[in-house]
Amino acid sequence: MTLLAASADDIDTSDQLTMASAFQKAFIANGSNLKIADFINTKLTVTSLTTAPTRGSTVTQVTSGATMIVDFVNTAKTIIYGYTTNGTFTTTAGHTLSGGSMDPTTRVPSAVTANPHWYDWTVYPGGATGAMPAKAYLICVYRGRLTLAGNPRYPNQWFMSKVADPFNWLYGADDPMSAVAGNNADAGQCPDIIRSLISFHDDYLIFGCASTIWILRGDPVAGGSLDNLSDTTGIFGSNSWCFDDNRNLYFWGSGGIYKIRSDFSGIQNLTEMVLPDIIDTEAADPTTHRITMGYDKKRHGIVVAITVLATGVNSNYFYSFKTEGFYPESYPTECGPYSLFYYDANDTTYADLLVGCKDGYIRKYMNTAKNDDVGATDDAISSYVTYPITPLSELDEKGKLTELVFDLAGGAAAGDFSDTDGVTYELHRGDDAETVLEDIRDGATAWKSGTLSGTGRKNKLRPRMKGAFMGLKLYNSTASETFAINRVLYNTKKAGRI
Repeated sequence: MTLLAASADDIDTSDQLTMASAFQKAFIANGSNLKIADFINTKLTVTSLTTAPTRGSTVTQVTSGATMIVDFVNTAKTIIYGYTTNGTFTTTAGHTLSGGSMDPTTRVPSAVTANPHWYDWTVYPGGATGAMPAKAYLICVYRGRLTLAGNPRYPNQWFMSKVADPFNWLYGADDPMSAVAGNNADAGQCPDIIRSLISFHDDYLIFGCASTIWILRGDPVAGGSLDNLSDTTGIFGSNSWCFDDNRNLYFWGSGGIYKIRSDFSGIQNLTEMVLPDIIDTEAADPTTHRITMGYDKKRHGIVVAITVLATGVNSNYFYSFKTEGFYPESYPTECGPYSLFYYDANDTTYADLLVGCKDGYIRKYMNTAKNDDVGATDDAISSYVTYPITPLSELDEKGKLTELVFDLAGGAAAGDFSDTDGVTYELHRGDDAETVLEDIRDGATAWKSGTLSGTGRKNKLRPRMKGAFMGLKLYNSTASETFAINRVLYNTKKAGRI
């Protein structure tokens, strides 16, 4: 990892920040701070030019023979950024620059700096290249255009650069590749406040708005259309969405977590039945919370992270594609997720879902770790499972739990997984299922509890617990321990009417 020293204190981390990658650069939208991290160009520092070299032209250092294709020149015309195609530029006297329609007076660079670079993102100087929005908080790449939105003064407006030219923002030019904005395109502005820009390659661009969703199909300068996807739900924030490998889109919306199929055949609320109160329960506020979502290729699911920005307190969910179920999670405040990004490294050893955390560290999930890493120390992981509340007999009758057998995982001489550690069980009973579930959820004293250790099938227990329904909770909160259960066997008999 390389520190871009010039970026220190040059962005406002208390304000929203989004990024997009294109042309081997990272483009940053941070309100009025529009910046570029450049990983490809060579930087030539020169005395102020009257006429900047034309973008895309070739600049040559006459004596050394070094050449570059000009990419960008700063507003003061004192720095040329370009891709070196031959040789090495030097600051030696007599090694002058020429070409690219520069000033007729030749110059020698006072400094030659290799990438990476950090600099202001502005329009290209010395020509009619338009104007960028004064502020932008949202950014993406669509059809080779850098796309900006989120200007507080124009919340419905979107802006796109010229195709393959992030420094040209001249709208309305007589060119199908020219820069374009919503108010001068056939597609038009969004009728709603834009909260998120979601592009999928060159296929479409989704505008996630406060209470609606819109989709731009095609190029806005060449017959593109803006169509409504939903009139009833919006998107929470700029990063509260992700795609899976099948091009399905998942997002946190007005009524829960939604899925839009790749063919746009409909919007499905995934939490409508299983977590109907998730919006009220989480009570996330865009002014105080950040919701981020990331597709975890290794574990085949979606991570939904809800974090209080000021404290790192978090409430998260893992949605498993295997079970189509939601698993609630919470992490130490130091690990409160601010961002999620799947790093698809060429070396699969390093490919993983990365978590940008409250304390400034980047973390990842590790299947072999038994504690959470919070810096100098580790935090124990508390995990539990509650089996479905089970009737002990037939309708309107009590039953008696006469036998209970636990089969703990592990014990094989070889294999990919380690043996289980200990696990504690709790038995709860009641005359109705809801009371049993509430007792477990509220931490009420169990009718019977105990701790199991070792692998394989355990000795038979004879609890002789009487009731209409039973609840079984298994858990472990001990540092450096995990648990796994193969199965639980039980036997009951009738015990009279309720």
